[in-house]
Amino acid sequence: MLVLDLRVFHRRGRVVRSREALLRSAMWFGLAAAFAGIVFFWQGRQVAVEFVTGYVLELSLSVDNLFLFLVIFRYFAVPEEHQHRVLFWGILGAMVMRGCFILAGVGLIQRFHWIFYVLGALLIYSGIRLASPANTRSILRRIRQ
Repeated sequence: MLVLDLRVFHRRGRVVRSREALLRSAMWFGLAAAFAGIVFFWQGRQVAVEFVTGYVLELSLSVDNLFLFLVIFRYFAVPEEHQHRVLFWGILGAMVMRGCFILAGVGLIQRFHWIFYVLGALLIYSGIRLASPANTRSILRRIRQ
């Protein structure tokens, strides 16, 4: 769907207005609802509820990404007509990198079971650093610029 979006719908760089964005979002919601209906009749209520739950969760988690994209686009002064293409390649790159990290993590965990403790400690350390007041002020200062 990403390739279709970039190669068919946004072949030329242009500014996407709110009305078009809302219509396209409605189209994607409709496709997800249709898929949920198919899953409901094919696999049953429980699987359909799990799909809808996962879809809504991913959708809510993606809202914070919109803020991050806005900050990055403003910081690098990306023109509006190029933002869709930059976003597309960013998403594609993130998917590839996520796949690489998942494969590497699975390989490490299968080979070294103690790596869970190292990765857990790294996660806790990162969370503490991120939540520290000095870091919060630094992040807010960068956003204001």
